[in-house]
Amino acid sequence: MRVFYGNIAAQDMEKIIKKALNTRILDKEEIIHLLSFGDNRLYSAADKTRKEFKGNSVHLRALIEFTNICQRNCFYCGLRCDNKNIERYRLSINEILECAKKAKELGYKTVVLQGGEDAFFDAEKICNIIKEIKKLDLILTLSFGEKDYDEYKAYKKAGADRYLLRIETTDKSLYKSLHPNMNFDNRVNCLYNIKSLGFETGTGSLVGLPNQTIESLAEDILFFKKLDADMVGIGPFIPHPDTPLAYVNKNNFDLSLKVMAATRLLLPDINIPATTAMETLKKEGRIIALESGANVIMPNITIEKYKAKYAIYPNKTSLNGANYNTLLDLQKKIYNIGRTISKSNGFRNETL
Repeated sequence: MRVFYGNIAAQDMEKIIKKALNTRILDKEEIIHLLSFGDNRLYSAADKTRKEFKGNSVHLRALIEFTNICQRNCFYCGLRCDNKNIERYRLSINEILECAKKAKELGYKTVVLQGGEDAFFDAEKICNIIKEIKKLDLILTLSFGEKDYDEYKAYKKAGADRYLLRIETTDKSLYKSLHPNMNFDNRVNCLYNIKSLGFETGTGSLVGLPNQTIESLAEDILFFKKLDADMVGIGPFIPHPDTPLAYVNKNNFDLSLKVMAATRLLLPDINIPATTAMETLKKEGRIIALESGANVIMPNITIEKYKAKYAIYPNKTSLNGANYNTLLDLQKKIYNIGRTISKSNGFRNETL
């Protein structure tokens, strides 16, 4: 008996994967099929694609979570401004630079400056931080939300290299229901502004949101393709007890892995992180992701006393990137799956 989704039979998985490998183009129905019935064949094809286009190196990018103060009220995020149960913090500029210097000493090539939308860090402060970090000869990724064109332009002029702004979902009605006083079209416009300014542009989505469909996840992947994103982060949704979505009880690891793998097939040369949320849901989740199309890990080098306070979701399994022993353990795990630690700057267009 043949199982059908739309007009595609379950036995046609090989045919869809072959088309993706040959053309890097799939239609929405074909992507839906991969997300519905994807199995080890999908993961193997994604891993094969990663090896062909990105090689066997894993990029380690040092994460600095510099503020958990946020003016937004997103229903899924523990940093939302209405959460009164979180202890707020922001790193001083000296503390941020201390973390960046530590990253340099440990051999990282890239630092990722990530935080909530904290009005204290205006364009002038951020540009000064960018300039100081760039003096360390580090590649710099920024990720702290929506800004206007001129602010993004100032960051680029100051020397920032990459900007990550996850779309979270391309389903407009779902987006609106989860993001009070935010505008989907403005978020999309921010991404295109970032792209037009010459940043390596990162985006991504949450998998397992309430009322999210396989169809909308397929649209997410088509959006990544249309944007021609340089980086895509796929994270399973993990409910936070101090948010309106605390009631949701799902394990979205497998579906997240499928979305990530399908994204690799259609965008073969981009950088894809094995996200912390995957490790939180499943032991060795990062390694499983690395074997299914991912090629980036972001160890956390935030000052220790602040790490637990950056609680976008509970029980976050952060990798201590400022500890030599944990880095050595990570290195061993990477070597054990036949991979190496990259010595390059990790740009999308780097040749193997």
